[in-house]
Order: sequence, then C-alpha cells, then structure tokens
Amino acid sequence: MITISLLSDLRVSFYEDLSTVTQPVLLSIVELGGYPDFSRVYKAAGYETISVTSMRKAISTIKKTPPTVIVAEFNFQSDFRDRTSTLESLMATLQGVDADPLLIVLFEKEFATHFKRVQDRFIIHHSIAFPVTAEQLTACLAH
Repeated sequence: MITISLLSDLRVSFYEDLSTVTQPVLLSIVELGGYPDFSRVYKAAGYETISVTSMRKAISTIKKTPPTVIVAEFNFQSDFRDRTSTLESLMATLQGVDADPLLIVLFEKEFATHFKRVQDRFIIHHSIAFPVTAEQLTACLAH
C-alpha cells in the first residue's frame, strides 16, 4: 500500500496490487471534506480503506475492485443540467457493476430537500447529516 499525505487531515491511499487486500474494502470518497479523518473507525470495523478525492477516481476504483462499503458525500451542485450532484454518477456506475455495497452518504442539512430527491431514486442504506461523529459511522457499519 502507498499512502500519500496531501494535507494534515487528508490521506490518499491506493494499492499497486489489489489482489493483496484480504479484508473487506471500504471506499471513502472525500470530495470536499471539512470533517475528521475516519480511517481509524473504518479499520476498527474491520475494513481495508481506499480513499479518493474525486468521483472520477471513485468510479475507476469501483470498476476495478467493487467495495463492500462506500462512504460518500452528497454535495449539491445547482449548475448541473441533468443531476444534482456527482453522487448520481456513482449510483449509475453501481447499477452497471456486479456489486451491492453498503452505501453511507454524508450530507449538509441545508441540502436535505435535494438529497431526498436522490434518496427517492436510489438505494442509500444510511445517511448522516453533518456534523458526523465516529459513533454514527460505527453504528452504520455495524448493520
């Protein structure tokens, strides 16, 4: 595994050879961030974590190694013509991949109405409004 520290709170990990991963894989998609690094929570729950900073990288990772769990952000973007966020691109990719990961979405309370529209169209197992705590994530991962 290669880990690159970009900022004090952000780490990007990727694997040169994904065949060496023996634990279930959790894909953490941190596009905007602004919250604590939960990699210790994921590790304590028994997951090998792959962290990416863009939806494009996440989609590429999913196609190569379908994860058991995905933790992603809902970031409302009013400038999109046919969707409200990059989360919908992720959901479309998941429909074409032979995997059914547990999906945990983190969202801003002010965008709850927009997020609800996405929830009505796609299966999202757990959603947590910011601020997110380690206890909330641990509870989601236990189910």
